[in-house]
Amino acid sequence: MRHVNTHEAKTQLSALLAEIEEHGESFLICRNGRPVAELRPVPAARDPLVIDPRLAVVFHEDPSLPLDPEDWPEVLS
Repeated sequence: MRHVNTHEAKTQLSALLAEIEEHGESFLICRNGRPVAELRPVPAARDPLVIDPRLAVVFHEDPSLPLDPEDWPEVLS
């Protein structure tokens, strides 16, 4: 992560953004040598409608079908 002062960040913003787009570079913007803000690439957007495979539930049977009488617990028979 490169450090740039506020004046450089203001005057070279387009060039800094180009470096972020092309190389994924991050910048720490400092005022009087103290960090004030971070300029970094935005994380790739994730499609909210795509199911994460780690969370997928696999049904081996149709869950909407009624149970057979022998599948019911004895307590409820």
